[in-house]
Amino acid sequence: MAVSMAKELGVRRLAMPTNGNAGAAMAAYASRAGMESFVFCPDDTPEVNVGEIAAQGAHVWLVNGLINDCGRIVGDGREAMGWFDVSTLKEPYRIEGKKTMGLELADQLGWTLPDVIFYPTGGGTGLIGMWKAFDELGRIGWIDEKRPRMVAVQASGCAPIVRAFEQGLDPRALWKDAHTVAAGIRVPAAIGDFLMLRAIRESNGFAIAVDDDAILGRTR
Repeated sequence: MAVSMAKELGVRRLAMPTNGNAGAAMAAYASRAGMESFVFCPDDTPEVNVGEIAAQGAHVWLVNGLINDCGRIVGDGREAMGWFDVSTLKEPYRIEGKKTMGLELADQLGWTLPDVIFYPTGGGTGLIGMWKAFDELGRIGWIDEKRPRMVAVQASGCAPIVRAFEQGLDPRALWKDAHTVAAGIRVPAAIGDFLMLRAIRESNGFAIAVDDDAILGRTR
């Protein structure tokens, strides 16, 4: 949808920062629409992700930094390069797409909701999108007032939402030396952090960090 929006605006170039998956998806849609795509990845992004992005026809750069550094490059180059910024929460459709998870949960559970949802959290658009979906379903009367507790799960090596939730710190504070094997959720400062925290608190949920051994399923 973001690609269609850009095309309607007469924009022929798209750009975004990514840890992997979103960049490949954007590149595929852009190529299908005959548009150029520019994707910036941290330099330790898994090779399989970088290769997939390139295979979809994007111009790919590896950046000496993390995804927030990649995002800064996109923002700084937007005017000079004339590209449409498809970064998280920079366009309206990422959240609308992520709502699908909440809609499918409700549908598959007979229009009731689970007690708790644990969500692997980086940029957090999935958590925000599900919470938005539940609110909208309630407003139109498709579900009752019950809401799941929303739980943000982050890697202990990159857990800014956990820190902000537990300590009441500024959620925009950058997590220093961010590291985890779960590259897709290594986001040291999320644009939508305040929306995540709002959903967590409104739902009486919480945020929790787990180490890489737990993420990989290893036992000690």
